[in-house]
Amino acid sequence: MPIPLTDATLPAALADLTTRDPRLARIVADYGPPPLWAREPGFPTLLRIILEQQVSLASAQAAFERLLALASTSTPAPATTPASSLTPERFLELDDATLKAAGFSRQKTRYGRELAGALRSGSLDLAALDALDDDAVRAALTKLVGIGRWTADIYLLMALCRPDAWPAGDLALATAARHALGLAATPRTAELEAIGAAWRPWRAVAARVLWHFYLSGGTRKK
Repeated sequence: MPIPLTDATLPAALADLTTRDPRLARIVADYGPPPLWAREPGFPTLLRIILEQQVSLASAQAAFERLLALASTSTPAPATTPASSLTPERFLELDDATLKAAGFSRQKTRYGRELAGALRSGSLDLAALDALDDDAVRAALTKLVGIGRWTADIYLLMALCRPDAWPAGDLALATAARHALGLAATPRTAELEAIGAAWRPWRAVAARVLWHFYLSGGTRKK
């Protein structure tokens, strides 16, 4: 089982990767090392990733924060954090109109309910994913309606911090790769998969470098 990336292990992985690829080394020299961007494993994080499907991160974040506020209202006891109030049971208590007002589309309401129901029934155990390899994690997650390869890969990368997760279907990652690598066009998913092969076993580190480049405005430079 791969050892998860941490703030302590990321620098060594980054050093190995940039030694092998001067293009990534140049990004790190220009923009600094990328953050770990780790998220707490569990239902709230996976639901947030579902919200991030095909919308801006800002829009998804706003909807998620409204959901956290709703989930923490009228709970039996104060939660340690807002996210700890967002349990599958609490999510299922919220009706469709309430979720729509929070920013959930009808489709994402369905996906959220499918996920919450699977966790409540025990057909999906997120805690058990720690013991599985990357392919097995993807297989377990993508059995659910509304969770495809991209969602599973982002969960692997950010929540489980797997070092070689590579979300080849991510548009921001593809856009960053085009500019950082000097490609003629934005690579499609299969092309980005092929590009990432050279960065094994640190593809998740390469993804962080490219996202950092993207978020730092690297793709807007002439």
